[in-house]
Amino acid sequence: MSLSPFKKALEWKILGSAIITGNIGGEEMGGMLIIYHSQQFGNTKALAEALAEGVRQAGAEVELINTNEHRVTLDKFLAADAVGLGTPDYFSYLAGTIKTFFDDLYLWDQEGRPVKGKPAALFFSHGGGGKVRQPFESLARRFFQQVGETVEAQRPVSEEARKKCLAIGKELVRESEKKPVKK
Repeated sequence: MSLSPFKKALEWKILGSAIITGNIGGEEMGGMLIIYHSQQFGNTKALAEALAEGVRQAGAEVELINTNEHRVTLDKFLAADAVGLGTPDYFSYLAGTIKTFFDDLYLWDQEGRPVKGKPAALFFSHGGGGKVRQPFESLARRFFQQVGETVEAQRPVSEEARKKCLAIGKELVRESEKKPVKK
């Protein structure tokens, strides 16, 4: 028996609230959402996990969503105070599911939803190309205030790239504390 779309949305909202609501500096926060695509080699997942660890070390709660497994809902996105975005380089472009997320942002924006202006950290992995940086950063600029430099990692993910993600996770929390996001 499948759930109705309304019950699914309610279930996601309840789960989302339980998972990402946190408390930083005595103030209630929606938490961090790390949205990434990873599959065959797990390199982008390794970067996402390092970013999440930095967020946790800075005192915030975080939820990771692999877009290869789940689609990001509007409610979940709006509940987050900041986001991390990660993609592998597929033929010098973003993974299709990350592009779909940007398409969703565009549609939500056209509907008048408040999707612009969240702080965001960007990261990507590649097997030797690395040309995804330009389209990835260009799309992100349309919706986000980028925090720090985009982290790039060539397969296999180096300890240096993990450390950069850890540091930018901490910086993402600090940046999200500076300016409240309208929900």
